[in-house]
Amino acid sequence: MRYIRSGSLKRLFSMKRRSFDQEISSQNGSIEEDNHETLNIVSETEPPQKPTWKCFSFEEISDATNVFSSDNLVGKGGYAEVYRGVLKDGETIAVKRLTKASTDERKEKEFLTEIGTIGHVCHPNVSSLLGCCIDNGLYLIFQFSSRGSVASLLHDENLPTIDWKVRYKIAIGAARGLLYLHKGCQRRIIHRDIKSSNILLTADFEPQISDFGLAKWLPSQWTHHSIVPIEGTFGHLAPEYFMHGIVDEKTDVFAFGVFLLEIISGRKPVDGSHQSLHSWAKPILNRGEIEKLIDPRLGGAYDDEQTKRLAFAASLCIRASSTWRPTMSEVLEVMVEGDVDKERWEMPEDEEEQDEFWGFEDLERECGGSFSTSST
Repeated sequence: MRYIRSGSLKRLFSMKRRSFDQEISSQNGSIEEDNHETLNIVSETEPPQKPTWKCFSFEEISDATNVFSSDNLVGKGGYAEVYRGVLKDGETIAVKRLTKASTDERKEKEFLTEIGTIGHVCHPNVSSLLGCCIDNGLYLIFQFSSRGSVASLLHDENLPTIDWKVRYKIAIGAARGLLYLHKGCQRRIIHRDIKSSNILLTADFEPQISDFGLAKWLPSQWTHHSIVPIEGTFGHLAPEYFMHGIVDEKTDVFAFGVFLLEIISGRKPVDGSHQSLHSWAKPILNRGEIEKLIDPRLGGAYDDEQTKRLAFAASLCIRASSTWRPTMSEVLEVMVEGDVDKERWEMPEDEEEQDEFWGFEDLERECGGSFSTSST
C-alpha cells in the first residue's frame, strides 16, 4: 500500500488551518441566512475556536494503545480499526488506523477526505480531531467517546434501556450537529452516512457525529453532487441517491429521519426480514398512531408532546421526494417548537400518491448489488 508523503499531509493540514481561519471571519454572515430563531437554538455560548490538532509520533500512539493490543480494539469498519488509548498525560483517546489489509487506493482517499473534513469543523456535536500520525501508516486521533455509539446503547440487550430524556437530548444534539455541517461551515458538508452507529456519546450523553469517510464538500454554487459508486448503509439511503446517485443536504435529512425513528422505536434500521424501518413506520405515521411507534421498553415513560414532534419531524424527513423534505433548520424547528404548523407541510394529493417507499428487497433488486453498502 502506498502512503502519502509526510510533507504532503502536513501541507494539507496547513491548508485546512488557513481555510478555518477564513471561515471564522465569514461564519456569522453565512449563518444569518437561516431562520434567526432556529439558529439561536444551535448557536454556542462560546465563539468557534481555532483547531488545535497536532501530528503525533507513532511511538506516542503505539504506547497509548499498548502496541495496538486487541484488548483495546473498540471498533472495526470496512477500512479502519479504532483503538482506545491513554496518553502519558492521562488523556483517553481513540486511534483510528487504516487497516493493513486495505490496499484499495479509493479507501485511502476516503481516509484523507476524513482528515480534511473533520479537521475543518469545530462544534460540540461533531467529533473532535486531536491530530494525526503519518508514520508506519495513516492514523487519526480523536477524543474518546466513553459511552460508545447510540446504536450500541440502543440495541445491546445487556445494557439498560436509554430513558426518554436522554433520547430526546441525543436527537436534538445530533440535529444541531448536522445543521452545523450543512449551514455553519464555510463550505457545505454532506455526511452521506448518518446513522446511529456513527453518532457517538460523551460521558454526559452529548451526541457527536463521527466517521466522515464518505463525506463530500458541496460548493455553494452547486445544487448537488452526482456520485458513482453509490455507497452508504441499507435502510438509510434516500431514493434519489440509491437510484440516481444524487447527493445534497436532503440526502442527510432522509437518513436523519431514519435515525429519529430508531430513537423513538428502539428498532434497528433494517430488521431480520430485511424490512426497512422507514417502510415499517410510514403507514403508522400516516394513520397518526404514534403510540405504536414507541419503544415498548420505555414502559410508557416518555414525554407525549416531544414524541409527537420527533415523530412528525421523522415523517417529513423520510418523504420519498427530496423537494418535500425539510432542511435541517426546519427539522430542528419542528423538533423544539411547542406548536407545529402541520398545514405548512401538507403535500398536494398527486405528490402524496407518489410518496411511496421502496423496501429493502426493492432496493436490492433495483440496484442489483452494483454498489458498495454496509448494513450496520
